[in-house]
Amino acid sequence: MKAAIVNPYFDTLGGGERYCASVALALLESGYKVDIQWERKDILEKLRSRFGIDISKANIVSNVNRGDNYDVCFWVSDGSVPMLRSRKNILHFQVPFTNVEGKTLINRMKLFRVRSIVCNSEFTKSFIDQEFGVQSTVVYPPVDTLHIKPKRKENIILYVGRFSNLLQSKGQKVLIEAFGKLYDGGLKNWKLVLAGGMEVGVDEEITVLKKLAKGYPVTFLFSPSFTSIVELFGRAKIFWSASGFDVDEVTSPQKVEHFGITIVEAMSAGAIPMAVSKGGHKEIIKHGVNGYLWNTTDELVSYTKSLITNNKMAKLKAESVKSAKIYSYDNFKTAFLSLL
Repeated sequence: MKAAIVNPYFDTLGGGERYCASVALALLESGYKVDIQWERKDILEKLRSRFGIDISKANIVSNVNRGDNYDVCFWVSDGSVPMLRSRKNILHFQVPFTNVEGKTLINRMKLFRVRSIVCNSEFTKSFIDQEFGVQSTVVYPPVDTLHIKPKRKENIILYVGRFSNLLQSKGQKVLIEAFGKLYDGGLKNWKLVLAGGMEVGVDEEITVLKKLAKGYPVTFLFSPSFTSIVELFGRAKIFWSASGFDVDEVTSPQKVEHFGITIVEAMSAGAIPMAVSKGGHKEIIKHGVNGYLWNTTDELVSYTKSLITNNKMAKLKAESVKSAKIYSYDNFKTAFLSLL
């Protein structure tokens, strides 16, 4: 059996690329020969280093011809609908596209060839179903809950996300400003760690962030390995995210977090998440139970102070770890293979 995977965004090494690597792994483990359409063979090692997913048995090819002569074709959409030609075609949406003329006659004709339309969250699904007039299926991204576990905890507030402004601003500036308020307010024995990729879309943003962080215990970690990230998640007590801050999720859904893999990774490691109350975050976090959802930086600072000073960490930590197990690789693999 042969399977093809196409993703035009592999060079960003973000959540969508981790999703594709997990699809490839599930197919390889199920006996498929997997071809990935990309121009450079080093992408396999980059995926292993960044996400800890070994798909070295997959092949990198220049063109899969839209799945022609393949049993399965998994295609990540850029907002368009391709004419796919494999026996079983799966069209995947990572982004809640809007205003892309999804209901045209030509798109409806192309969708006849698609076996399943898959979204990474209910949030994404709500927009895709409306835009394209379809009923898509949600298969949540997998998280390595077997290896991402709590370690000896330190007074670390962590954020993991790209240092770029490609599709979304990940909000590192907002987090630095909020941390400054916490630090100036008396929490001198805590530090903020910002980790993320530097592959695409980074310009003078880093200089701005470093200048803003000057004088505070803020550490930057650029393009960290999967091993480094696992270690950080394990040691951090709190995980912050400002992705989607100050964005209207109705009119600009593509600019908020569509799911939030790093949120789940943090929870798996017992780092209590505090994320903007928008997009996919609301599917993962139950406010006050396994984390906190916030709308203003004052709320973020207030919730963090309360968590630290009122001895609430142990209970929320336990609930976070428990909630993360829903998004295990085994559950993902079962859900994905059921589409075939």
